[in-house]
Amino acid sequence: MGYVKTAMLMAAMTALFMGVGYLIGGSGGALIALVVAAGMNAFTWWNSDRMVLKMHKAQPVSPGDRNGLYAMTAELARNAGLPEPKVYLIDTPQPNAFATGRNPANAAVAVTAGLMQSLSREELAGVIAHELAHIRNHDTAIMTVTATFAGAISMLANFALFFGGARERMGMIGTLMMMFLAPMAAALVQMAISRTREYAADKAGAEICGNPLWLASALEKIAMGAARIDNHAAERNPATAHMFIINPLHAHKHDRLFATHPATENRIAALRAMTPTTPPVRAQSSRPTSSSRIPKSGRRGDAGPWS
Repeated sequence: MGYVKTAMLMAAMTALFMGVGYLIGGSGGALIALVVAAGMNAFTWWNSDRMVLKMHKAQPVSPGDRNGLYAMTAELARNAGLPEPKVYLIDTPQPNAFATGRNPANAAVAVTAGLMQSLSREELAGVIAHELAHIRNHDTAIMTVTATFAGAISMLANFALFFGGARERMGMIGTLMMMFLAPMAAALVQMAISRTREYAADKAGAEICGNPLWLASALEKIAMGAARIDNHAAERNPATAHMFIINPLHAHKHDRLFATHPATENRIAALRAMTPTTPPVRAQSSRPTSSSRIPKSGRRGDAGPWS
């Protein structure tokens, strides 16, 4: 059902984009809008991961890092049947994480320093598994496309006053209304898609790491940390907020129209409901994995390599 809903929302986003183009310039405007969208999507498809990582000043993590972050991510990627993604660390005290990349072969997982410091080893495994689920479900590509459409619709709507055809079709009041309502509608669709994909990634992430309670506990801690600790890079680049596992912008505590994420308490409840009935699921892999589903840190007696 999640994929059906996502497909319907994507179709709505495309129809809205074409409709705005038609209102501005008739059938020619709709065609131009389609060409512009294709060009923007092509550019973001190839460059979005580098752009987002640069916005947040993410630094690459090398294999064999002392915290064991790279090894844990590689192990969970094998559990998910994915190629090993690149791993990045963001120097911010707010606990959070996101995934990016146009496909599983060109993907990256980024976690914050605050996340490493505030979560146990099992909770961190749940978060990384959630981000790997986004990669496996191609959510990173879906959200790149929807974000591009939303930006293009806003751009087209702002151009409406400069096109006589739009004023003739709708009048000045109608044109002004479109300038405000079209971007708002695009944002609503984008956010609805984001909320849908978060629930799906929670479920798949719990299956990848083998225990939904790890992710549920992590979400609770991340939500509390994100509510009181600023993420300055995210505040400067609010268009990237939907990518994070928890909204980094201190807003939208409930499943409202303008929320980029589902309510955290609803996500936790859904994960806890999985516990009695959902057995651990491991994708087929050509390499063996450890029985704990997450690798050892190399230090005995620690709660986690970042404690």
